[in-house]
Order: sequence, then structure tokens, then C-alpha cells
Amino acid sequence: MSASTSSESVEAPALPPRPVSPLRHGPFLRWWIGASISLLGDQFYLVALPWVVLQLTGSGVAMGMVAMAAGIPRAVLMLLGGAVTDRSSPRRLLMVTATARTIFVAAIGLLLWLHALQLWHLYALAIAFGTADAFALPSAGAMLRSLVRPEQLPAANSFWQSSALLTGVVGPAAAGWLTKALGAAVAFFLDAFSFLFIIGALWTLPDPPRPQTTAPKSKIWTSIGEGLAHVGRDVSLRSLMLLAAVLNFCLAGPLSVGLAYLARHRFTSPTAFGLWISSVAAGTLVGMVLAGVLKSERRGVLLCSTSAILGAATACIAVLPGLWPVAALLAVMGAFSGFINVQLQAWFQQRVDRAYLGRVVSVLMLSAFGLMPLSMAAAGVAVEWSVAGTFLVAGAAVILVSAFGLLQRPVRELR
Repeated sequence: MSASTSSESVEAPALPPRPVSPLRHGPFLRWWIGASISLLGDQFYLVALPWVVLQLTGSGVAMGMVAMAAGIPRAVLMLLGGAVTDRSSPRRLLMVTATARTIFVAAIGLLLWLHALQLWHLYALAIAFGTADAFALPSAGAMLRSLVRPEQLPAANSFWQSSALLTGVVGPAAAGWLTKALGAAVAFFLDAFSFLFIIGALWTLPDPPRPQTTAPKSKIWTSIGEGLAHVGRDVSLRSLMLLAAVLNFCLAGPLSVGLAYLARHRFTSPTAFGLWISSVAAGTLVGMVLAGVLKSERRGVLLCSTSAILGAATACIAVLPGLWPVAALLAVMGAFSGFINVQLQAWFQQRVDRAYLGRVVSVLMLSAFGLMPLSMAAAGVAVEWSVAGTFLVAGAAVILVSAFGLLQRPVRELR
């Protein structure tokens, strides 16, 4: 008998299949298109609202107070929104919040069209939007998880967050032109119309599966405490949550207040500040796209190392001379920041049990939106002391927390 017939054939090990793009999955595609159109419509609201406040009052203080009216309920109710998400349907919560926003924005547009708008109407609109955000943001994370497979979450988050960034780049210019040409009322009407797309997309989607449990529902405040305790028990979860909070606190203020102060005193031109902000946005978009493509077998090490580099780059702004070198550095920082944001979101969605996902996402969102006003205020005080010191201290804090994460063995072993 010949060797070819007596020996057993040995097959080469099969390579793992490449994940299918989430855009080829109908439910995610419908949700993504609807959400992107709605995000684009929001840019008309974001441009028209401060313009109308200034028209009514001529006061920058009033504009800041309207923004605060949205920020307070968003921060205060965020944990409650996460608890409600875990106890109900994220899809239905998103539909309710989108419908409420449609009604409020359309009402403001109508009042403006009829020349009957007063300042208190805008305060009411801001409070309504902030309240809706507190419930919509945790619900969106839980909803996204239900639309794709776990291995598709990095790509899905990349598409989602890249859309938000792109609409923030292209939308304001169009919104400003339309507000000037046709009036702010039309801008509000267009935002209200854009919500119909996300409502329509959600209408066609099934409810995410509910967590299977036989335990009776606890009180809502107990449920919030259980979510916080869940974060505290998981070493990896609490370490990366701390990293996300420090990144938000140490970068939001310095990259807005600090850069504006630096541009004003070093170059005496708003053009420098605009160029730097555009550099951050462009880099962030690149980082978000890469986050959906690049993969690593040691995700924890990758995230902490990337954040440490981001901290070092932040500190370098303090000593780097010249307009274009700073712009180049900011583009690199934006890429690292976008990469970290997408990877962290995807990891949280993959890691956390569905029964706790809404509450955990709400803690993550609170670290972003709740700490942002504090970061702005701290940066405003710090730049008066030393603009270079502001960037050095912020960068050092990010490096220390990144090093702390790398010292945790569960973080280093994350896949």
C-alpha cells in the first residue's frame, strides 16, 4: 500500500473568520442611519440656541446659564437613567426621549416663528434636553450592544462615534448659514424633523432581550447602589472607569480653556485656536476609524499605554513652541483619544452583564458629562496661575493613573 493512501491527511489549522462589518447587519444599519441624521439635526439646534439667546438678551451670561440648565439635570439624573435602562426597554426609552425632544424643539421653533418666544421657554427647552440626555445616553449603549455580535462592537462603536464627530465638523457651518439665511426658527424645525428618522428606525427594531432573573425588583435607589457596587467589585472595570474619568477631567478643560488662553497670549489670534481645535477633531476621527480596525490580544496594556502617551503629549504642549508643531501634536493626541474612547466603549459593552449595562454606562457617561464643567472651572483657575503648569499637571495626572492601571494584573490580562 502506498504511503499516500496509508497516511492520514493533515489539514492546516483554519484561520478564525474575520468579523462581518456591522453595516451589513440590517438592524444596526437602520439604527446607525437614523441616529446619524438625528445627530446632524442636533447641530442646527446647537448653533441656533445660543444665537437666539444672544438675540433675546445680548448677554453671554444668559447663554452660559441656558447651557448650565441643560448640564445640571443631565449630571444629576444620569445614574437614575442607567438604572431605568436596566429595568425597562432601551429601545422604548430612546423612542420616548426622541419624541419628547421633537415636540419641544418644534414648539420653540413655532414660538420663534410667531415672535412669541421668551427666555424662560429656552430654559425649559434646555432642562428638557438635559433630562432626555440622562436617559438616552445609557439607553443608546445598551441598545447598540443588542444590535451586533460582541466581536463587532469595536467596529460598531467606531461607526457610531465617527458619525457624531463628522456631524460636529460639517453640521455647524451649514447650520450657521441656514440660520442666517432663513432664520433660527427653520433651524429648530429641521432639528425636530431629523428626530423622525431615529424614531422611525427604532420603530422597526425589536426590543433587546431582557435579563432573565427571578429576583424581585429592588427599589430604584437600591438599584443605583447595586450598579455602583458592581463597578467597585470588578478590579478591571473600576480601574478603566477611573482612567476614563481622569482622561475626561484632565483633557476637557486644558484642551478648551487652556488652548484658547495659549492662543490668545502666544499668537493673539483666534485663528490659532480654530486651527488647533480642527487638528484635534481630524485626529480624533482617524483614531476612531483605526479603533474599529485594529485589534490587540492585550487590550488592557494597549489602553493604559495609549493613555500614558496621551498624558505625555499633553505635558509637551506646555513647552512646545510654534503654531504648527502644536497643531501636529494635537492631531496625534486626537487620534489617541478617539482610539481610547471607541475601545473603552466597546470593552464596557462586551464586559458588563446586560443586567448592569445601563447603570455601568451611566457611570461612564457621568464621568464625561458630569466632570466636564468641573474641568472647565479648574482649568480657568489654573491658567491664571500658569498655562504651562496646567498642561504639565494634567499630563502628569493621566500618566500616573495609566501607570496605576498597568500595575493591576487583571487590567494587564484583559483581552
